[in-house]
Amino acid sequence: MLQELTIDNLAIIKHLSLEFANQMTVLTGETGAGKSIIIDAVGLLAGGRGSQEFIRRGEEKLRLQGQFALTADPGLAALLDSLGIEYEDGTLIIMREIHRNGRNTIRVNGQLINTTMLRQIGAYLVDIQGQNEHQLLLQPEKHLGMLDQYASKQVQPLLTKYQQLYHDYSQLKAAVTKKQANEQQWAQRLDMLHYQVDEIGSAQLKADEEEQLTSERDRLEHFQQINNALQQAVATFNDGEAPVLDQVATVMEAINGIAEFDDDYDSLSKSLNDAYYALQDVANQAGQQLDLLEFDDQRLAEIDQRLTVIGDLEHKYGDSVAKVLDYYAKIKKELDTMEAAADSNNDLEARLATAQEQLQTVGEELSRVRQQAAHQLAAQVHQQLAELYMAKADFEVHFAKQVSGTFTPTGIDEVEFYIRTNPGESMGPLAKIASGGELSRVMLALKTIFAANEGVTSIIFDEVDTGVSGRVAQAIADKIRLIAANSQVLCITHLPQVAAVAQHHFLIKKAVHDERTTTTVTSLAAAQRVNELARMLSGEKVTKLTKEHAQELLQMAHPKDKA
Repeated sequence: MLQELTIDNLAIIKHLSLEFANQMTVLTGETGAGKSIIIDAVGLLAGGRGSQEFIRRGEEKLRLQGQFALTADPGLAALLDSLGIEYEDGTLIIMREIHRNGRNTIRVNGQLINTTMLRQIGAYLVDIQGQNEHQLLLQPEKHLGMLDQYASKQVQPLLTKYQQLYHDYSQLKAAVTKKQANEQQWAQRLDMLHYQVDEIGSAQLKADEEEQLTSERDRLEHFQQINNALQQAVATFNDGEAPVLDQVATVMEAINGIAEFDDDYDSLSKSLNDAYYALQDVANQAGQQLDLLEFDDQRLAEIDQRLTVIGDLEHKYGDSVAKVLDYYAKIKKELDTMEAAADSNNDLEARLATAQEQLQTVGEELSRVRQQAAHQLAAQVHQQLAELYMAKADFEVHFAKQVSGTFTPTGIDEVEFYIRTNPGESMGPLAKIASGGELSRVMLALKTIFAANEGVTSIIFDEVDTGVSGRVAQAIADKIRLIAANSQVLCITHLPQVAAVAQHHFLIKKAVHDERTTTTVTSLAAAQRVNELARMLSGEKVTKLTKEHAQELLQMAHPKDKA
């Protein structure tokens, strides 16, 4: 659950510090006041893509910080453990900074992580449902993922098994295809891989070797310069008619003799003593380094030869040792696969056939589980839609006809959501039939169903009630309130019916000061909520009647709070 959020220099927000409670919090205000910017801030803390465009004009960086209370989720616990993030107090503090120069700094409980890691953590913390999420319903290729999300406990083990088999099958198929396409080309490729693997492997490269060798070569090549400098230092400090250390010691003794006469002399004495001993340390270090200094012409030749080998490999296979090693790992894996295929030239096709048969079997089992889940999902969506005043609508998960031997990374199924909104009409693709308001209700129905299974601590609805009004708006409000019974809900809305059911209410305003626009957030008390709901009901002009209607909305939404 999101407990606290601090925003600095994000778009038109100069500084905001907000505290959030459980259940439902609604954010209202005029269009353009900055409501969605607050949601953007939460999205960035959950691993959303950052950009310099987010930074407030005239500032060098934006800074976000969020405090989240954790629930007992084994998946999140395992992820945090793997990343080395401590969370014994059940709290995560996420800090993110985005700079003008492109630098992106992320810390979770003080531990530095990257954006990919943050996105993995954020998936357990926040689920943002905005108007863009409706677009998922308009993309049939996303529907299979939504079905799998619904039935994740049943689907995921089978899907994992299928994907492992698919990986093996794909490698075998690629190997067979490559061999069958051009036997000569296959042999040439095999020879080249052998040569490259032997060449790179025999070099026995180490990740940091080049840097170490370059440093050592520089020392040997500049031996005379280093020797002269150290000789000069030792001679200046200790030798000659007037060694520097002796001169400083003489002065130090004289100054020490007058230190007791004045605090300034005493301070001067201490500074001189510190300087003397520091110079003495430098002299000793220079002497030690001079004693250790040794020129090895043979070692220099060895280093030059080794760097030449490394340079040749980098010229051929990558511009750094790391890239050469990455390339080596890649071609070694390819070579192993090709050699395995070559060793089993006679039974390669048989192995492919076996792999295909195994893949087909698991794919069909996965499909059966999905179809069972699809029937359950359709029934639940129908129930939810009825409560959203779409009782006559029919929803189904349509499976395309399967073609044997056709496999994808996600299985053998092609899935698309179908709907019939009016009796007497035929079922058709959701993306082509549903209106904007109907899409809002379908998405909310799915979210209501998914909420119990997802385990996400905070769900954010960003104007998901677009395109509805009247009793439908009230039904949507009731749905969101139902979701808030099990998860923290943050909701941006322009509908008074939705705003009224929330337990907490923030008003978002923007104002211009010194020719700069700034967003402010106010937590509304009961009387202030009445005024805001009245504004949402009537617009700019608030009347006594609209206030009475607003009061009635609140009383209907919270009957236990009646005086």
